[in-house]
Amino acid sequence: MPLRTLLTRRKALHAGLAQAACLAGLYHPAYAQQTPSAPFAPVEEIFRKAIQNGKMPGAVAAIGHEGRMVWRGVFGQRSLLPQEEAMTWDTIFDMASLTKVLITAPSVMQFYERGLIALDTPACHYLPAFAANGKQDITIRQLLTHYSGLAPDLDLSFAWQGKQRGVQMLMNSAPQTPPGEQFVYSDLNFITLGLIVEHLSGQTLATYAMEHVLNPLGLHNSFFLPAPSYLSIIAPTQYDESGHMLRGIVHDPTTRRMGGVAGHAGLFSCAQDTVAYTQAMLNKLAGLPSAFPLQAETLYLMSTPQQPAGKTDLRGLGWDIATHYSTARGAYFPSSSFGHTGFTGTSLWLVPNTRSFVMILTNRVHPHGQGNVVALRRDVATAAALALRTLDH
Repeated sequence: MPLRTLLTRRKALHAGLAQAACLAGLYHPAYAQQTPSAPFAPVEEIFRKAIQNGKMPGAVAAIGHEGRMVWRGVFGQRSLLPQEEAMTWDTIFDMASLTKVLITAPSVMQFYERGLIALDTPACHYLPAFAANGKQDITIRQLLTHYSGLAPDLDLSFAWQGKQRGVQMLMNSAPQTPPGEQFVYSDLNFITLGLIVEHLSGQTLATYAMEHVLNPLGLHNSFFLPAPSYLSIIAPTQYDESGHMLRGIVHDPTTRRMGGVAGHAGLFSCAQDTVAYTQAMLNKLAGLPSAFPLQAETLYLMSTPQQPAGKTDLRGLGWDIATHYSTARGAYFPSSSFGHTGFTGTSLWLVPNTRSFVMILTNRVHPHGQGNVVALRRDVATAAALALRTLDH
């Protein structure tokens, strides 16, 4: 289908919605790069109050619109324990499940573009051992949309260790519900997809991602397995089972047991890289010049509903559109918008029609795993949409 047709269809699909209408034409060409702080003062206040209320130690955030970063903020502390450190714009965060959409899904879709992966082909076509115990009919599309029927995670109730053991447990797992029947957000889906990327590329997921996703975008502060030289600017997460503060070591326990690299978690990145990634993606999706290493038509598939017919939990090929995880949309961003969150406190929500985005990076689990940014994400997105609306008045 031609790109122009795809873009026209996306716009027509939501043109009648009041929410979309109120966000249309937000940007004025004469708008200066230096943003007045007043429209975003409510956003800043939300962050300050959340830190005061102990929801997270600090945050780095940005709002973009029509190809520009129109606001950014740095709040609170990067570290509270074992010593206090101020948050900085260049802080590197454990991106948690944003790994799924920033790395694994686009890697899979690169093989799709090359004709090496078909969306409705069973995953066992690429990983024969995956067929065991009733998984033979689970397709690539079902893995990408979380309609596979697999359990949310591997069993962590006993002390297994090593990638080989994790892979063996995945291959031996059985679906909890029939494939295609129910939306269940599952790390196993993206562990499987990461393994397929490794099988088809002959590289580790970390190496493949660096060569085919991150380097083409010029992102040099994004990686798996951070080098020790980065530790001083990495936001720590929380104490592990041995009382060691995790810093530069992935927070997700399954990924940690598998060596720090997996399809569902393990990416570390910073605000500047995440903004650059997001802007490149939105530009490509809009048919504008962009270094993003996928075609616009592919990004359209990733960011529009691709779940089984008749299902009301809406997922793209990786991205969240309308599920109980979608509160990060806020009250005013249109139904054509999409995003994703990460357990450590990271989130990204994108509005393709206006090339808008809200990026929030926190280490809300620091230092004892008690933080909560669910309300923060919702409230910031709501305030951001209202602030963007004022820029054109």
